[in-house]
Amino acid sequence: VQFAESGGGLVEPGGTMRLFCDASGIIGSVGAMGWFRQVPGNRREMVAVSIDDDHREYAESVKGRFTIFRVNAEKRIILYMSDLKPEDSGVYFCNADLRRESTQWFAAYDWGQGTQVTVTS
Repeated sequence: VQFAESGGGLVEPGGTMRLFCDASGIIGSVGAMGWFRQVPGNRREMVAVSIDDDHREYAESVKGRFTIFRVNAEKRIILYMSDLKPEDSGVYFCNADLRRESTQWFAAYDWGQGTQVTVTS
C-alpha cells in the first residue's frame, strides 16, 4: 500500500490550501482515512479523519477551518484548509484503515513522504 500526498507549499496566514492524498494497493473497500501532521521534534498527530461517508473527526485546533472530503471510488481524500495559521505548518501525511483506541488514531500502513505546508508572512 502506498500513499501519494500533494498540494502543500507556502501560504500566508489567513490563506487557503488543498491537500490531496491518493492511496494505491488497497484491495476492496477502505475504512477510515485521514490526515496527520508532524513538526520536528513532535509526534505525528491526527488532523482530520473521514470515518465513513457521514462521519468525520477533527483536531480541536482545526475545527471550523479544515474540512476533509472523501472520494471512495478513487481511494482519495482531500483536505481543504482555510484561515491558515503559522501553527498549522508541518508535514502532512495521510493513511487509511485507521483504527481508534481511546482518543488516538492509529495507521494501518507505512507512511508516505508527506507534503510540507508552511504558513508564514
